[in-house]
Amino acid sequence: MSKSVLVKGLVISFLLSSAPAWAEITSCETIKDKVAAKLERKGVNNYSLQVVSRDTETKYRVVGSCEGGKKKIIYKKEKASSKAEE
Repeated sequence: MSKSVLVKGLVISFLLSSAPAWAEITSCETIKDKVAAKLERKGVNNYSLQVVSRDTETKYRVVGSCEGGKKKIIYKKEKASSKAEE
C-alpha cells in the first residue's frame, strides 16, 4: 500500500470519527496539535497544518474545523528534503 493511500485513509477515518467533536468551539491550536500527534503516531512526515478562514478556497485536504466552525485546518504534504539532516 502506498504512503499516499495510507495518508488519505488516515485523514478520512480521522475526519469521520472526530468531526462532530470538532464542530464545538475548540481552539485551533488544540485541534491542530491533536491532528499532528495522530499523524506522527502513524509515521507521517513532511507535512504542514495551516489554520485558515472557513471561506478560504483550497486545493488541500481539510482535516478539521475550529472556533465553532469559523476556521478550518488544512493538511499539506511537503516534499521530502533532499539533503539529510545532521
